[in-house]
Amino acid sequence: MAADNFSDDQLGRARVRDSDELEAYYEDLAKFETAALWTVANDIEPWQPTPASDAVIWRHADLRPHILRSLDLVTPEMAGRRVVYLRNPRRKEVSAACGWLFSGIQVMRPGESAPAHNHAASALRFIMEGKGAYTVVDGHRMTLGARDFVITPNGSWHEHGIEDDGEISMWQDGLDIPLTNALEANFYAVHPDDYQKSNLPTDASPATWGNPGMLPVKEKWDAFYSPLMKYSWDKTYEGLNNYAKFTDGDPFDGVILKYVNPQTGGHPMATMGTMMQMLRPSEHTKAHRHTGNVIYHVAKGEGYSVIGGTRFDWKEKDIFCVPPWVWHEHCNKAGNDDACLFQFNDFPVMEKLHFYKEQAYPENGGYQQVEKTA
Repeated sequence: MAADNFSDDQLGRARVRDSDELEAYYEDLAKFETAALWTVANDIEPWQPTPASDAVIWRHADLRPHILRSLDLVTPEMAGRRVVYLRNPRRKEVSAACGWLFSGIQVMRPGESAPAHNHAASALRFIMEGKGAYTVVDGHRMTLGARDFVITPNGSWHEHGIEDDGEISMWQDGLDIPLTNALEANFYAVHPDDYQKSNLPTDASPATWGNPGMLPVKEKWDAFYSPLMKYSWDKTYEGLNNYAKFTDGDPFDGVILKYVNPQTGGHPMATMGTMMQMLRPSEHTKAHRHTGNVIYHVAKGEGYSVIGGTRFDWKEKDIFCVPPWVWHEHCNKAGNDDACLFQFNDFPVMEKLHFYKEQAYPENGGYQQVEKTA
């Protein structure tokens, strides 16, 4: 690619050459907990985003046996949440999977329930496997099936469990804990009664608010987050297929839909966005990059993504991340079936701060050269 003029040796950038006199000056400033801006200006104001995370793939076949081992090692009552979290090698100090996003895989067995709690961080669940799972969010109890997506907005009481006649279940957790901690705004509380009590019918939220193109006339909802708390896979996949009949798709993401708050059309939660995209058989999208971190979960199919010149092969239930401002493209390897990628991201934060930017890859017809395979 043609290089931009990112040289720091030009007017407008810090170009001070150190000297003995300056070094003595810096030492004097340090005595008063001060420093000269020009010594750090080019580092703290880079020409473009410099990702603090690596692109990583977490393959389910590798992780599943170790996640199941935790069933016999700790209980939900002792652990709070029995979760194996995904750790980016460059974000270990903040327990992040990518940027300011946390993710992990939670596992529970039939008859178990995790105590109710709340926190300032927003959270979501994407169901991976099992039967009989449920969640309760601010008194709204919802049943969960494979590939369903459920929100637990910041500040809401929530708990999870598996019915006695269910199966061992796993789901991916996604939270903005690192962001909340970076803003020094995190709170955590346990429910005074350990578990919530509710007289609301099971699955009332999706039954009331999940009807396409329709909203209840008499229902009131004043919370800042979506009244629709569970987004079912059946309706999501139907929506993708319906849309696919009438669109060529996005050149970078294929057939893509975002999950929304049915009242506002905006994101379901304040700080994290969620989308589902479909790659048609053999589809290979073009490369682009954008601000904001993205964590992908392979909901269906198999294929690969090229992220910053590295090829990551994936299949169902694998999870991978794309750091900000890194070129990436996706390919469905199957010639006779579609592939679907669920994602959660921090785009709502980028959008509200007017930081969101996107750029198409300008060379080689829009496709990267693969330099290595992960």
